[in-house]
Amino acid sequence: MYQAALSRAAAVENVLQKEMKYCDLHCDALTQEGVLQVTKQNLIAGGCFLQCFAAFVSAREGRFSQALALADQFDELCVRESYNPVTRYSDLRKDKINVLFTVEEGGAAEGSLAKIEALYSRGARMMTLVWNYPNEIGFPNFPDYEALCAGKVSPERRETGRGLTEFGFRAVEKMNALGMIVDVSHGSDKLFCDVASASKKPFVASHSGAASVCAWARNLTDKQIKTLSECGGVVGLDFCADFTSPDKSAEGQRTALLAHARAIVNAGGEDVLAIGSDFDGIPENPYLKNPAYIPAFLEELEREFGSAAAEKFAFKNALRVLKDNLTA
Repeated sequence: MYQAALSRAAAVENVLQKEMKYCDLHCDALTQEGVLQVTKQNLIAGGCFLQCFAAFVSAREGRFSQALALADQFDELCVRESYNPVTRYSDLRKDKINVLFTVEEGGAAEGSLAKIEALYSRGARMMTLVWNYPNEIGFPNFPDYEALCAGKVSPERRETGRGLTEFGFRAVEKMNALGMIVDVSHGSDKLFCDVASASKKPFVASHSGAASVCAWARNLTDKQIKTLSECGGVVGLDFCADFTSPDKSAEGQRTALLAHARAIVNAGGEDVLAIGSDFDGIPENPYLKNPAYIPAFLEELEREFGSAAAEKFAFKNALRVLKDNLTA
């Protein structure tokens, strides 16, 4: 059975190389209403092989039940659109749009290891430990999100002193044991360091950028990117224009996203860069409006870095992390 799974995985990678398909580590389409960026039509047009759908839990109460309701919504989406849900690496299908259920905001576990296990049982295979507010697991990159929204503090101000809580360390250990990918996007600098020291498996920043290009606290420092690479993880490049550049024109965003890609590769090497669009969680980027526009960006990456590196960024790096975390 194991050899059969390896053969299927090899066949999948051969198809991806021929067609330059891509994997996207983060979108918020499950919790958006109205006109969506992530639709089946756009995923097909863009050549998507794997799309991660996040259950973004925004409530302060009933967070676990909200996450379970979004798991039901994800199941319904898979049936309606004939998506292929993935819970093991061997579930990947070359003839389908594969989808992975994730959780954004570890507060969904409400401080309970049993609830982390329950989320895993409902199909969650990645969890962003924090969002923009402290929770039972740890602290976010913005020290005071309310003050940031009110324009009272700079978005460049980073949380450096507070990281994982005592429960947070146990949560990371539990996620490693289950095979649930640890995601440090939105996490504080200290949380990042704590995860790097505690995680026994490769972890990710599913939707982030390079602070050396744009100094928003949501972006990673060169040191963090290097650490992530050394741990075998990846940075999913976020397409949010606020985090990439002050220039919001299409050309400005094209230039900025390439600069972020270049900075991430310079800091961590070719094995650390992936895609983490944040579609449907961000305003429309004038250069990358939806998944149908991703092939043009992949062509830019291929011109900049070469075809072998572009394949890593498009799908190989993300699939490696899945293989290292998810059971075969």
